Amino acid sequence: MVERIVIDPITRIEGHLRMEIDVQDGLIQNAYSSGTAFRGLEQIMVGKDPRDAWSYMQRICGVCTHIHAIASVTAVEDALDIAVPKNAALIRDIMTAAQFVQDHVIHFYHLHALDWVDIVSALDADPAATSQLAQSISNWPKSSTGYFRDVQNKLRRLVNSGQLGIFTNGYWGHPAYQLPPEANLMATAHYLEALDWQKDIAQIHAIFGGKNPHPNYLVGGMACAINMDSFNTINMERLNLVKREIDKAIAFVEQVYIPDLLAIGSFYRDWTYGGFGNHLVFGGLGNHGGSNPQDFLFPAGAILNGNLNEVYDVDVRNPEEIQEFVDHAWFEYDQEGIGLHPWDGQTKVRYNGPYPPYDYLNVDEKYSWIKTPRWRGNPMEVGPLSRMLVAYARGRTEIRDLVDDSLERLDLGTDALFSALGRTLARGLETQYTVRKLRDFFDQLVANIVAGDSSVHNGELWEPRTWPTTATGVGFTEAPRGALGHWVKINNGALSLYQAVVPSTWNGSPVDGQGQKGPYEESLIGVPMANQDQPLELLRIIHSFDPCLACAAHIVDLDKNRRSAIKIL
Repeated sequence: MVERIVIDPITRIEGHLRMEIDVQDGLIQNAYSSGTAFRGLEQIMVGKDPRDAWSYMQRICGVCTHIHAIASVTAVEDALDIAVPKNAALIRDIMTAAQFVQDHVIHFYHLHALDWVDIVSALDADPAATSQLAQSISNWPKSSTGYFRDVQNKLRRLVNSGQLGIFTNGYWGHPAYQLPPEANLMATAHYLEALDWQKDIAQIHAIFGGKNPHPNYLVGGMACAINMDSFNTINMERLNLVKREIDKAIAFVEQVYIPDLLAIGSFYRDWTYGGFGNHLVFGGLGNHGGSNPQDFLFPAGAILNGNLNEVYDVDVRNPEEIQEFVDHAWFEYDQEGIGLHPWDGQTKVRYNGPYPPYDYLNVDEKYSWIKTPRWRGNPMEVGPLSRMLVAYARGRTEIRDLVDDSLERLDLGTDALFSALGRTLARGLETQYTVRKLRDFFDQLVANIVAGDSSVHNGELWEPRTWPTTATGVGFTEAPRGALGHWVKINNGALSLYQAVVPSTWNGSPVDGQGQKGPYEESLIGVPMANQDQPLELLRIIHSFDPCLACAAHIVDLDKNRRSAIKIL
């Protein structure tokens, strides 16, 4: 007998995601992904000054904060043919790389680790054996017996109090957990350390952007002045602080994150569920002034059906390549059943779903606030795994070496990458790759400043009187969670169209008119569940995508007088 199971909301993500799954004989037979809040930010951008767009659109999300500003500001620069100085491009890349590193570490430890790590099991660990394990995989200094004993005692006090705090409501003792107690204790200790570390690297955004989250940007460059003789600008003291935080980030990634990732992965080598064969990358980081998206540090490309022997080029401007459909989303187009390129995009609400309280969605009709983007008609996964696969398939030596080395250490083949385990591994390897590039970007910036270049802004086309009457532009990049694009049209100095297609729209999209499911939905089919009341396996797969439903679906009050109450249990 098929049983419908509802998980609403999926927690440890940003935003509100509902999953409905059909389970029979312990296997997931079908799955449906629903974003449960309406996004209308594109609508409020119409009529706004293009130079202000980044400030509005950065508020799409408080987690992937900076990257929407970058996509927005570059979309306007693309439309108006504005080139930014080298220093500004390098600072933007430094901030993007810093966000990747912070975001991925937070995801692994605080959003995803508890799908693999049994916190309560750590109470049974031998601190001396935990110390021996930690020292066998890394030279991280916090690895003594006494240190792990202190962490264990802290955890024991929580458990004995009956108040697990941040670890409340976990499925502790679930049969899908496979780590020994010592590995669980080590991971728990590093979970707590990562909470402290992640706030340090955020200072890089505050130094160059004035604050974090939501740092400041400027069409034509950056708003941070460079002057070695001033206390109120980017000077040597601030640059030295950035260097220290980069050094700390490299140490934490290489001595804590990567060893933990490989150690935990070695116990889950056979957990190769949750794969998806189609992967899309727009390209991002390091292409300073270039026009070829294949020249980015994360090169653009698309892979279909898991075939690493063929990579397709990607053109975000081509209306035949990227289209959004609304067959099963609570929107409507002027013409039903078609897909629209973002430059022709529409955000017109058509809600015909149930009103709460309700038990189930009508998945035969519209059932999500997430649109359905497709590349050449194909559902596509985006994110760290997609970036690693495309770069690997394009022969990028540094990334191939990282991937091959980790697979060899885990005794796995490349097929294992197409799974939740592979997705989690790819995110860690991308962090290792990116934190090294973060140092490279910083060194280039310092060298350019030392050579006498302090320019951070090009104001030649700042005034609207210098703009063409009409213009179109696209800002495309790679967000931590995947391919990101902002498409704009400008008419008489104001925005006449704004459309954003974000990573979780690609990954969390509902089924299209051809019956093709999005990555969240398709990746769950065939997954075994040990306990239907504790859907750990589902969480393990969905969390491996690092969903950001705040990006894919937002709430906006167009009447400015209604209030909505959302209760999360």
